Amino acid sequence: MRTVAVMLLKTILAVALAAGPVVSTPDIPKAELRDQLAALAADRDITAGLVHVQDGRNQWSDAVGVRDLASKTPAVANGHFRIGSVTKTFAATVVLQLVDERRLALDDPIARHLPGVVPNGETITVRHILQHTSGLHDYMSEPGYSTNRWRGDARFDDYKPMQLLDVAFAHGPDFENPGESWRYSNTNYIVAGLLIEKLTGRPYGEEVARRILRPLNLRHTSVPGNRPFLPVPHARGYEPLPTTPPTIVDATDMDPSLDWAAGEMISTTQDLATFVTALLDGRLTSKESLAEMRRTREADPLFRYGLGLQEFAIPCADGPRPVWGHTGQLIGYVTLAVTDGKGKSLVLSLNPYERDPSTTAVVTIAAAVFCR
Repeated sequence: MRTVAVMLLKTILAVALAAGPVVSTPDIPKAELRDQLAALAADRDITAGLVHVQDGRNQWSDAVGVRDLASKTPAVANGHFRIGSVTKTFAATVVLQLVDERRLALDDPIARHLPGVVPNGETITVRHILQHTSGLHDYMSEPGYSTNRWRGDARFDDYKPMQLLDVAFAHGPDFENPGESWRYSNTNYIVAGLLIEKLTGRPYGEEVARRILRPLNLRHTSVPGNRPFLPVPHARGYEPLPTTPPTIVDATDMDPSLDWAAGEMISTTQDLATFVTALLDGRLTSKESLAEMRRTREADPLFRYGLGLQEFAIPCADGPRPVWGHTGQLIGYVTLAVTDGKGKSLVLSLNPYERDPSTTAVVTIAAAVFCR
């Protein structure tokens, strides 16, 4: 992972949203948020920044920066972007829907449903998989298998889920006893995708569309499979290479099958705001399943992790404000989608430029939204 992903996954948070109608309301600090994003663009931290804020029935979207460095065409608020690990929240939601349908239980051993697929699968449970407490080694930590790093022409290589598991399982577990510790591992959500397919008999992406995208009318959200291109409009994603002077490469197009159910999806800020709001409102799972998703454990000093959900504490003057959602990153794109579960949500898409946006800048954006 690049520095910004580490910072965002370690920070108390940030990121705002984009797409859709612009509604002027004094309850949303639109001038402050626009100024924050414009400062990041002016400092060449980002080439584009998209934000969407929802507060009850009020919502506001905006964009700063450019769609591409060549034409300098202005970025638009309803642009598409790669959401990275926010995909995990979609996958986890489908698994919890299957729990509601009594197709499985969270404390079932994964071997009961995927026999012979996962080493130590008799001990690792569905809960361990969704919560990153399985100990399964992260295949993306291996050279050439991370979509957060420039891979040249290899970024167009196509992968099957079992190939990714073979890379992961060539290594022993990161800790011996499932549940004893926490470590973020994309391998878990490759397993989750296979679990969905085994229980439903359909591709996991079709289940995401059938169970979430269509019911919520998320017309601008997609599961691309091995399609390398983003829908129009979109801001292009760039990556600075460590040369002297630094070389900026266009990393927009890539085959996202290397991420699969761990991070391949594409969306807009308004669609993601609709999704996280609906999830925390209890419109996608039973009350019991949502409570399990929100039952978090210590993961990092600055955030907790549930089942496909991160819990952040936004630092406000009168005390921390909890929000739930997920961060995401693929090369060229950084995303955060969070909600307080009380009608207020923030989605942010940032396209890093010469350096990563600072953690302080992102936290300031989140505080402007949730501390009011």
